Amino acid sequence: MLSVRDRIQQQVFRLNGLAMNDFDLSQPPGDPGLYGPDSAIWQVHGDFSSMLCGGISALLMQMLHPQALAGVWDHSTFRDDMLGRLRRTSQFIAVTTFGNTADAHTLIERVKRIHLRVSGVDGQGNAYAASDPALLTWVHVAETSRFLAAHLRYKNPHLSLQDRDRYYAEAAVVAEALGAAQVPKTVQEVEAYLTAMRPQLRCDQRTKEVLAILLNTPAPSWQARPAMHTMMMAGIELLPEWAQQQFGFRFSGWRQRVIRRRMKWLAAGLRWCVRRGGYYRAMKRMGREI
Repeated sequence: MLSVRDRIQQQVFRLNGLAMNDFDLSQPPGDPGLYGPDSAIWQVHGDFSSMLCGGISALLMQMLHPQALAGVWDHSTFRDDMLGRLRRTSQFIAVTTFGNTADAHTLIERVKRIHLRVSGVDGQGNAYAASDPALLTWVHVAETSRFLAAHLRYKNPHLSLQDRDRYYAEAAVVAEALGAAQVPKTVQEVEAYLTAMRPQLRCDQRTKEVLAILLNTPAPSWQARPAMHTMMMAGIELLPEWAQQQFGFRFSGWRQRVIRRRMKWLAAGLRWCVRRGGYYRAMKRMGREI
């Protein structure tokens, strides 16, 4: 019989790409993949708890761009299978971060082929294509900025500016392999990019529907519902204040403290339960103990 700890770990794995079992992050021994264990990206992406929170925040931030929203709205089954979309995104991040070199390139090429089939017209009547280098850059920066923000808030607030810059530079490798252009690679460049992008962002009825679908995503069990609610609210509260306001959220100082305290408790519990995640498997492949 599984222990409570193992049952929780099993439920968590149902929410991420490791449950898909398409790629073995523990093989072959000694293959460092695209980055290797001494990289900043292994450090940031290695904390599953903060990555979950950051992933929720990243999805919402990405959907503020009309063309990113249209691509998902027109060509994705997220409205019927939000967990499936989250799993596929999680798999891509896990394999390109922690997988062996061949698997990482295989998944990048697979996603590039999918992007070539995704095009249309957004809600404002503007043509879009998922392979557009500028759109790929937005999706990438929205994602990595939220991953790093979650890491700083819920894992290591003392991560040096040098390592933050190193993280952005390393993460740009995959973005550029997908076709992104002029990818910002430092904290300062990312902040300037987000400021420059704000006039292009909007929260319309479809954006709000994505938020509603995300908030109402069914939990893998009734026991997991409170944890998922905590994670969702922490992801929303992790958005920049201007993005929160576009979604109609304004958190008081008291509410912020409650959300962050609950998320820190949840993160600690998940770290205790989840012991064989992507970082663990990759480190094992490299012959390193954690």
